[in-house]
Amino acid sequence: MFTSLSDRLTQTFRNLKRKGTVTESDLNSTIRDIRMALLDADVALPVVKEFTGRIRERGLGAEVHQALNPAQQIVKIVNEELVAILGGQTRRLNLAKNSPTVIMLAGLQGSGKTTFAGKLGRMLADQGHTPMLVAADLQRPNAVTQLEVVGERAGVPVFAPERGNIFGHDATLESGEGTRSFGDPVDVAVDGVEEARRKNHDVVIIDTAGRLAVDVDLMRQAHDIRVETSAHEVLFVIDAMIGQAAVDTAKAFADGVGITGTVLSKLDGDARGGAALSVATVTGQPILFASTGEGVKDVELFHPDRMASRILDMGDVLTLIEQAEKAFDQAQAKEMTRKFLADEDFTFDDFLEQMSAIKRMGSLKQMLGMMPGMQGMKAQLDSLDEREFDRVEAMVRSMTPLERGHPKILNGSRRARVARGSGVSVGEVNQLIERFGEAQKMMRQLKKGGGMPGMPGMPGMGGAGGGAKKGKQQRKKGKSGNPAKRAQQEREAAAKEQAARDRSLESAFGGGAAGLEDDPGQGNDLSGLKLPPGFEKYLDGGKG
Repeated sequence: MFTSLSDRLTQTFRNLKRKGTVTESDLNSTIRDIRMALLDADVALPVVKEFTGRIRERGLGAEVHQALNPAQQIVKIVNEELVAILGGQTRRLNLAKNSPTVIMLAGLQGSGKTTFAGKLGRMLADQGHTPMLVAADLQRPNAVTQLEVVGERAGVPVFAPERGNIFGHDATLESGEGTRSFGDPVDVAVDGVEEARRKNHDVVIIDTAGRLAVDVDLMRQAHDIRVETSAHEVLFVIDAMIGQAAVDTAKAFADGVGITGTVLSKLDGDARGGAALSVATVTGQPILFASTGEGVKDVELFHPDRMASRILDMGDVLTLIEQAEKAFDQAQAKEMTRKFLADEDFTFDDFLEQMSAIKRMGSLKQMLGMMPGMQGMKAQLDSLDEREFDRVEAMVRSMTPLERGHPKILNGSRRARVARGSGVSVGEVNQLIERFGEAQKMMRQLKKGGGMPGMPGMPGMGGAGGGAKKGKQQRKKGKSGNPAKRAQQEREAAAKEQAARDRSLESAFGGGAAGLEDDPGQGNDLSGLKLPPGFEKYLDGGKG
């Protein structure tokens, strides 16, 4: 999503930044390029006019002419206005003070309401809530069955007293089969709220029926469900790929039902993304969530500022950090910290744990795409083969537990056996072991308080790595013959070495040994750490 728009805007700003000063002609040319890029992305014409009008007004004002870098100021204005049309501030669900909170999902058929119901239920359950899904779509064939399947995958209970249209008929037949013969969706929604209240569910998510187009019956039914259930949130689920058609649909639901927010589904598609840039402005209601895949966890809170940064190729590092925090287990982080302090080597078992955590974060291409400036590496990202992770995992799992913990015992015959077991060549196994050895060297270098091998010393790390400039080595000061003075020198050297270790630990694990102690107040104090037996030899210059 947004790839074409992002490419065109990036090229426009690249041309603008080459100019030392920005004239009115340059500004008009930039705005024309932005307008064409937005229209090509299927953004609604009224939204485009309003957006470019505000950029022109601000671009001709004093904030650009008085800026030290006018081109950068124009980019800043575009970013701010892009955030504004995406909704401005991040908006979360408004939960009722007296449970249950009733959330109603509305939208056209095929927009992704049923799938999103399961995703939202899973997200709320992970946050400590006890949601329940209500199957009030009695029209679409097997919609109730689909919601039950989605609810089972998400681990959320489903209230479904009526089976709905299980025979696939669009209207009632003489036999009594069809849409209007399997219950009233308004009664099902009301009964679902009462069931949730009896069973102490604090959130009710009502999946309502959709149509292939906006019609009077759909609006009346959705309006009745909202009124009878006193819904606290009415979320309009819209397909992010429908472009200009999003405007009419969004207006119809906003006027006929009265929505409180919108949800963008299928944001992981390859469409141009006009709906995302139009719906907030057209409806006057913020975008709350974005659905980014088919899995029950593929949903995220919508942040207008972060989405604007992605479109302008500025990256979305905050979302990347949040995904990493969810994927990496705290117990594993504590164990890695303990190994780091105990001077234990990084093993293939540790490597497998780290690799599985990266997989839990989602698509590697998506993660790399969140890094700033990655639009210029689009070809490299497209050629990235994520199946390489599976091949590497197969090689590691073809090793015995002893081989994973002690890779040095992997001789020629063992490597051949690993290659046969994982279906790869011996050369690929050799490359993996060689790269793993380099990773072990890097970890040892970090433990010693230096930089990474092949890199100069990093801020916060003591000393430089293997990439530091080779120069004349400084002669070490000889030890004093005076026993008292020599003891003082050794204490100072030990303290200096410990300080270097502390800085290295903070750089490697983000805040020292915070993972070792439950008390956050003691997290960064490493002075009380007991060193393992034999560790003192690293603190006295190698003597001992």
